[in-house]
Amino acid sequence: MELDIVIPCYNEEETIHEIIGAVKATGYNLEIIIVDDGSKDNTRNELAKYEGDSLVQIFLQPENRGKGAALRRGFEEATGDVVIVQDADLEYDPKEYLKLFLPVLNHGADVVMGSRFLAPEWTKVFYFYHKIGNKLISLLFNLLFNTTWTDIYSCYLLFKRSLIDPEKLKTLGWEQQAEILGNICLQKPELYEVPINYNGRSYEQGKKIRWHHTFKVLFTIIKTRIFPTNHSTD
Repeated sequence: MELDIVIPCYNEEETIHEIIGAVKATGYNLEIIIVDDGSKDNTRNELAKYEGDSLVQIFLQPENRGKGAALRRGFEEATGDVVIVQDADLEYDPKEYLKLFLPVLNHGADVVMGSRFLAPEWTKVFYFYHKIGNKLISLLFNLLFNTTWTDIYSCYLLFKRSLIDPEKLKTLGWEQQAEILGNICLQKPELYEVPINYNGRSYEQGKKIRWHHTFKVLFTIIKTRIFPTNHSTD
């Protein structure tokens, strides 16, 4: 099983080396695909240090276009059987990849989501309104797609690459995960969740998602259910 880790980043000079090191330390047969989405800090200079590294591919967006745009570029460059989305901010620990792999290895899962609300060993206390927003998003998604996800906006998502055609993705921001997951669910794959730990950071530490992103996410969930696009490349 060939594995691609797609890491979108924007202004992550403080954490980019640590996350790359943590992914490498897992010891898995993988390729790291990093897409810098027009960082304004020193991130690009730090990434330049990986030139010639056989495990790391670096792609630089000409301007900041949104997390979804960075992910789409990463998916376009991916060649592995399985893709994992990994944020660069250290909120999620690559040591937990094994939890994501187990449903694939034991049950033939096509998609595995890491859930912060499915009895993790520990989780950092974070913003109340974020949790309420996440519950609302997950509830609407489950109602429309007849699923039982507990945390559809977790940033740990594993999926078989054949389920997604990056060229057909329309959204460029935070709402893209709803578009991806909605279209995948309509293909009736094997879906699993696993508990993961969460070390959330504050806005002062660089957290980027804001309350107003919720509206685009909700709209995308509804639009994807009514006007789906089959992303399968099989």
